[in-house]
Amino acid sequence: MTQMEKIADFILDPDLSVPESALAMAATLLVDTLGVCAGATHLDAGRIARDFAVDFHAASGAGFAAPILFDGRHASLSGAAFAAATQIDNLDAHDGYNPTLGHIGCAVVPALFAFAAHCPELTGRQALTALAMSYEVAARAGISLHATVSDYHTSGAWNALGVAALGARLRNHDTPTLRQGLGIAEYHGPRSQMMREIANPTMLHDGSGIGALTGVNAVLLAERGFLGAPAITVESDEVAQHWADLGGDWTIERNYIKPHPICRWAHAAIDATHALLTTHDLNADQIASVHINTFRQAACLYSGMPETTSQAQYSLPFAVAVLMRHGRIAPEHVSGAALSDPETAQVLTRITVSETARHSDRFPAGRWSDVTMTLRDGRSFHSGDVHARGGPEAPMDQTELREKFDAMVNPSFGPGRSQAIWDAGMGLVQSDTLFSSLSHVVEKGPE
Repeated sequence: MTQMEKIADFILDPDLSVPESALAMAATLLVDTLGVCAGATHLDAGRIARDFAVDFHAASGAGFAAPILFDGRHASLSGAAFAAATQIDNLDAHDGYNPTLGHIGCAVVPALFAFAAHCPELTGRQALTALAMSYEVAARAGISLHATVSDYHTSGAWNALGVAALGARLRNHDTPTLRQGLGIAEYHGPRSQMMREIANPTMLHDGSGIGALTGVNAVLLAERGFLGAPAITVESDEVAQHWADLGGDWTIERNYIKPHPICRWAHAAIDATHALLTTHDLNADQIASVHINTFRQAACLYSGMPETTSQAQYSLPFAVAVLMRHGRIAPEHVSGAALSDPETAQVLTRITVSETARHSDRFPAGRWSDVTMTLRDGRSFHSGDVHARGGPEAPMDQTELREKFDAMVNPSFGPGRSQAIWDAGMGLVQSDTLFSSLSHVVEKGPE
């Protein structure tokens, strides 16, 4: 068998066996991503993307339409996926996988709901199986891309292939059609440079909105006979090593879940600061200065008082200032009036950031930082080296996951809707559950 045929067997196998632990993780990541999507409904980027999908990505008929998550309106399959993925991508609280330098769920979860709109008999376990499979394909596509090109590209450049694999499975494609779909998704994927966005944070974020759009389009084009160039990140001999363990190593179980709606690169510093504040029972007024040592990419994050929510989410010192000011970081702290809060701005002036070689050497396998906090009374405390929480090194427990989920969902949709989504999502692992038990709950907009 060729490398492509082996990968196709994994993607399209109707009896694909996924470990129970991987299915459970898929359910957790799915619910967490939906929470982020709900939490981002009020952001300008989400509103623009939803309206844009309705106006410019409308379907010609019900057979080509899908609901836009948390909106109540419909667009084409690709438009619905684009809108939700863009919305999720613009509240930086979604999952990620360290070796890919990016994010998978923000693209494949919206695509799952778009494709599932035309799979009424899809069970919860079938949906989770397809989702876990797409995480595995996207992860290896991302690692393959980073290993073969010099530029650091956004997640949309490679998570489009996970979307294409998901759609091919749910729409019962054969191997030749899948091959064309993956080729189209890779060729059309946005090879956008991530560090440009870090230097100038915007609503473009990590490119996952276009990644989702591209992946869905690739599936629909391929099944109509559109031909694509073979996907190099899938079929090249140069990347074979990255696909060799497909079906054996379930990387989905090593995805991290973010405790805070901030770029993951800032999380180690946030967690180190939080530990010092709680251990020594400190508040912002007692602190004269905070110095953060971190890795190069984190040190490049936005350094000033943000003017936009994109700048706020791509800022390390602002995130630490918010934590010192409020004791937590929630969606309302990275948008609206929070961006001009004078007390946060004053705290920000006391924070400095430097790159440290030992932290840079451990990236991207880890996200490490250390913090030194000097008090007005002259005392000084040091955190030691801290790794960002939320991944396998320091996972969030179920209580923390639920608290984050409720903080995302409740402000716009209330505790009743939050409970319904949580129960339906976590219940998908039950053998007799239809996926529509969840999709029907997340299709409606705020009441």
